[in-house]
Amino acid sequence: MQRPARGRATGQAFGEMFSDAASLLERQTAQVRRWLSIPRSFVTSPHMSHQPLVSSVPAPASNPRRLSLRMLAGLCVMAGFVTSGSGAAHAATAKPNILYLLADEWRPMAMGFAGDPNVQTPNLDRLAKEGLHYRNAMSVCPVCTPHRAALMTGRFPTSTGMFLNDAYLPSEELCMAEILEQAGYDRGFIGKWHIDGHGRESFIPRERRQGFDYWKGNECTHTYNHSPYYSGDDPEKKLWDGYDAFAQTKDAQGYLKEKAGSGRPFALVIAFGPPHFPHATAPDEYKKLYQAAEFKLAANVPATMQAVVRQELIGYYAHCTAIDHCIGELLQTLDDTGLAENTIVVFSADHGETMGAHGNKPAQKQVPWDEAARVPFLLRYPGAHGPKGATVKTPLTTPDILPTLLGLCGVPIPKSIEGTDLSATVRDPGFAEDRAALYEGVAPFANLGPEGAANNRGYRAIRTSRYTYVRDLDGPWLLYDDEADPLQMNNLANKPEAAAVQKDLDARLREELKKRGDEFRDGQYYIDLWGYDAKLGGSISYRINAPVQSPRRRQ
Repeated sequence: MQRPARGRATGQAFGEMFSDAASLLERQTAQVRRWLSIPRSFVTSPHMSHQPLVSSVPAPASNPRRLSLRMLAGLCVMAGFVTSGSGAAHAATAKPNILYLLADEWRPMAMGFAGDPNVQTPNLDRLAKEGLHYRNAMSVCPVCTPHRAALMTGRFPTSTGMFLNDAYLPSEELCMAEILEQAGYDRGFIGKWHIDGHGRESFIPRERRQGFDYWKGNECTHTYNHSPYYSGDDPEKKLWDGYDAFAQTKDAQGYLKEKAGSGRPFALVIAFGPPHFPHATAPDEYKKLYQAAEFKLAANVPATMQAVVRQELIGYYAHCTAIDHCIGELLQTLDDTGLAENTIVVFSADHGETMGAHGNKPAQKQVPWDEAARVPFLLRYPGAHGPKGATVKTPLTTPDILPTLLGLCGVPIPKSIEGTDLSATVRDPGFAEDRAALYEGVAPFANLGPEGAANNRGYRAIRTSRYTYVRDLDGPWLLYDDEADPLQMNNLANKPEAAAVQKDLDARLREELKKRGDEFRDGQYYIDLWGYDAKLGGSISYRINAPVQSPRRRQ
């Protein structure tokens, strides 16, 4: 797909003025409704896809130039009436900012509020209390590059061909920052990129940054105490000072302070490397917080693996608590600068890791169990959901994230995006609770499991608000009732007592695959289809001077 031309036609801009005003009206009437206890059915947003209610705001005319100035004035007056005297009128009239915090390999249960009795995450606990916790958020293809490509494009790995690590995301793909640029946003990126495919420590020029203008990034490194990066258009490699997450946070705080007075909306992505292994390189002061003998391990970690898991968890949890400290610093900066009310804050991860669960060694991802495939997903936007948090059961998969953010920002969603706009869940946590979220192992290289090379089996899976259902090429593989069996220890696949549930879930999975045009074939088929020089069970080479590989679908 070709990117849109820079700049906008007057008509499009005028239509977006209406969109912004309508979005503002919806946010502010939602506040009034909360104050007066007006039922939600009286108001809704014209930006929500699959909206079950009839919008109370007229749709824009086919010719935006004909839009009644009186109507626009009325919307603005109503919005001004709601915000007047609140002390936040200026913030309420602006598009919301986005602060997206992406960790690497963070298990969905490794937070205090999520029930982990071992880890200390006071700032994430605060974020969950003040925001929304999406407890059924899945990584669409749980390994680094595929998740990041899906996050940036809102598209599935089988549509982009981005299902292997270290592939180069084609420049033709329309990405998050390019869309937000057209909507008037400043766009910043700090940290681990991992969709450039030109070498893990190579300079990434502006034309390969997919629309980000502020840049303090590097393709991929896990040497957290000797961590390289590139600043802007300077091709000279630099090193972050000390533990990279701390230095990256300090840089991000400077960015936030600068943008607070700019009068322009911004989107800043901070992609931390930890808690991805190596775990022993976490800061010593945080490792001292944890003792291996004191850990309470989940029942799905076999006794034979517990000793090594306990040792790995010292550094893993130390990384988590160090990143939690960074998040606390960033939240404080938002408060200090007055940005908090009108900034969408998201904390998530590209995937988890098994850490011994189901017999998979520490550092294993890509497999379909919760510890690897489910991710933390916290979203705080006080201007939409108010001061209190909630748990959202609505399933979410990676391609849904971009359209959801665009929906919250009142930015038109390009047709290329395949994910679903779930921004309605921010205002109504029960919205679309019965949907199915698709995730997949297209051509895994997951050889740290109990089956060795056989662990590389491809799969397609869906997550509902209650069940996880997974097929491999031989048929139904896994079925869990996640409410009754949160550790996923009782596989109901092909059991008579679950036959009706399995039949329904199988039909829903097939429906999702049909939408994507995915016939679900052997992983090598997809490797060959997209023109990769790779073998099933392996990935793309990232050695120095290795050929750049970018997916090009063969006809």
